[in-house]
Amino acid sequence: MSAVPTPAASPWLEATVDEVQRHGPRALSLFLNSPLPPHQAGQHVDIRLVAEDGYEARRSYSIASAPGAARLELLIERLDNGEVSPYFHEVTVAGDVLELRGPIGGHFVWRASQPGPLLLVAGGSGIAPLMAMLRHRAATRAPVDTLLLYSARTWDELVYRDELAMMAAQDTRLHFTAVTTREPARRPGDFSQRLDRAALAAALQRWGRQPQDVYVCGATGFVETVAAALVDLGVPASSIRTERYGGLS
Repeated sequence: MSAVPTPAASPWLEATVDEVQRHGPRALSLFLNSPLPPHQAGQHVDIRLVAEDGYEARRSYSIASAPGAARLELLIERLDNGEVSPYFHEVTVAGDVLELRGPIGGHFVWRASQPGPLLLVAGGSGIAPLMAMLRHRAATRAPVDTLLLYSARTWDELVYRDELAMMAAQDTRLHFTAVTTREPARRPGDFSQRLDRAALAAALQRWGRQPQDVYVCGATGFVETVAAALVDLGVPASSIRTERYGGLS
């Protein structure tokens, strides 16, 4: 197995923005023609922006595209008080050149050889690395029983919801449950509440499987709540991998 590049070891390289695709009111995907080495599902990259006066800002963004995809996809949620995300939402267009390095990360990685069952829990833009895992699972036709629980405030803020629904419709081993916290559920079996212990217990009971690999990604409070509830429900802490983001973007 080759070593996973770290930020210190990875050089900054230039990547061209091929497409900007908007998702609902607060998120977009940047599709990049990237010179980076191949990534694994769950890894991220660093982006560096340098202003004319020399001021520099760096942010990490998870990769949403599957390993081996022709373009690198990054999902960027706009934060109203953010320093960097408004730039991508208001300024960036196809043809722009960005500096990035990576791929980075080895702990929050899923491989198709892992037998599962696999539980994926996403909050907001935390869907990005889990989407890479699901796309990798589909591309490799990995026969892994999988449940995705994806929470957002509204139906329109569930990025990739149509692709996820199609994946689940075509694969009886994949179950996708949407969780909306500020509006009623749109589909039978979805939740319209916060993803607390009770909701997790109901989802796991309905799924009927004991997860062996668990990946949770989202805002810090969301991740801590979900991880603690899963342990309380009997999921071994050693099976749970978490990745969280703050409010600096």
